[in-house]
Amino acid sequence: MDELIQKIAVYALPVLFAITLHEAAHAYAAKFFGDATAYVQGRMSLNPVRHIDPFGTIIIPAILFMVGSPVLLGYAKPVPIDYRNLRKPKRDMAWVALAGPMANFVMALLWLVFYMVQRSFNVEEAFFMEMAKAGIGVNLMLFAFNLFPVPPLDGGRVLTSVLPNRLAYKFAQLEPYGFFIVLALVYFNLLAYWMNPVRGLAEIALRVLVYPLSFLLT
Repeated sequence: MDELIQKIAVYALPVLFAITLHEAAHAYAAKFFGDATAYVQGRMSLNPVRHIDPFGTIIIPAILFMVGSPVLLGYAKPVPIDYRNLRKPKRDMAWVALAGPMANFVMALLWLVFYMVQRSFNVEEAFFMEMAKAGIGVNLMLFAFNLFPVPPLDGGRVLTSVLPNRLAYKFAQLEPYGFFIVLALVYFNLLAYWMNPVRGLAEIALRVLVYPLSFLLT
């Protein structure tokens, strides 16, 4: 029980940041491209309470975590976006969708910098080192997972945006079944064939970005 409490304490802050900034990024991007729906409803906020869904954000991930699932599925309250308000709806939809995963990538980068600085200064408090590792892992997982190309995930919305109109319309009709498709892929351990390569590429990109800092710190 003590070990479980310690893990929850380590992961709590990284998960809250990851979810909150992911959703807020969607809202900021939507407002930038012309749709203020999320802004008017108070979703362009860094307050986690505005984005947390009790069942999707807390209960489902907690159950999967306790049973040792390799993928922690979950969701926050969807950010309301009226794509008709976007200046160029089909094009801008892709940028609004990408804003969430890119926020996770940036957070993974910041947690990595935090980890490197601690290691460089020989910080002896293991809790913060583990929190930094958790921050990197959680955000890379969310980055890869949300880019999976099936609606309603962000990757599905990006693919819908780049497909020709006729194909995009047909592909978008998968959205009501998207979550069940993902659950099936997780059950049969097939989602790893997407998650591992995408996460690996993201890790390479992070190493390239922090290389100047690692050179300075050593």
